[in-house]
Amino acid sequence: MQSVLISGASTGIGRSTAEYFAAKGWRVYAGVRKQEDARALVEANADIVPVTLDVTKKETLDAAIGLIDSQLDGGTLSGVVNNAGIANMAPIALQSLEDFKAHFEVNCFGALALTQAVLPLLGMDEARTGKPGRIVNITSMGGELTAPFLGAYCATKHAMESLTDSFRRELMMFGIDAITVGPGSVKTPIWDKAGEANKETPYADTPWGEPLKAFADDFIKGGDDGLEPEVVAETVFEALTAREPKARYAPVPNKLTSWTLPRLLPRRMLDKIMAKRYGLLKD
Repeated sequence: MQSVLISGASTGIGRSTAEYFAAKGWRVYAGVRKQEDARALVEANADIVPVTLDVTKKETLDAAIGLIDSQLDGGTLSGVVNNAGIANMAPIALQSLEDFKAHFEVNCFGALALTQAVLPLLGMDEARTGKPGRIVNITSMGGELTAPFLGAYCATKHAMESLTDSFRRELMMFGIDAITVGPGSVKTPIWDKAGEANKETPYADTPWGEPLKAFADDFIKGGDDGLEPEVVAETVFEALTAREPKARYAPVPNKLTSWTLPRLLPRRMLDKIMAKRYGLLKD
């Protein structure tokens, strides 16, 4: 039986991906932090094995890797999906360094720590039997197109794009592949949480108060109209199973206007479009 470890599997993309792989007959090690989420996943499919996993805490990483190792019986893990992440909206001119660092601790350093811990199971330990596994990092459209007020989030996703490329090139000697999946707007709780947090924003009385509100309203609506998380789950499955997978996948709604064209525009032009849209132009 093929097997995969997925972080951030309690809700949204992570949960949909866990359920999708389990339905395909994979054993899924689903990283969660709450027991109620663990129970819900098991009820969805008995082939899902919840593991307590906080990517910022080494003891949970060690325990999860130890459990998986004991069940692989000397074989390789087929894949790891780094999905755990946080996103808080703020103007980076005022955002606390503590909050900014928290994004890197979860979205980047946590993903790096989990990847390093699981590499022997993926096949860097050449004594293991079976095909080498693959790494899939869930980044974002924001990993290549930076949005205002999501500077910390986008910075982590830019970092993960680079780390994925580095891992892919360095791990070729072991046959371990590394692939990026960078979704656009997806109907997930992460943006509901960001929207709720923005209702009590400490930035309301700053020059960015109104632009931030406009951006938050627009972004939350984009999430409401975004892709179903199952679409991303299908993309992750392709990344882990295709004979010749792409190095990067971009499941993005309205792809021509929200992804292809903006990447072709000069940056200064894109600056002006965003500034006009959110009221960021100087009077």
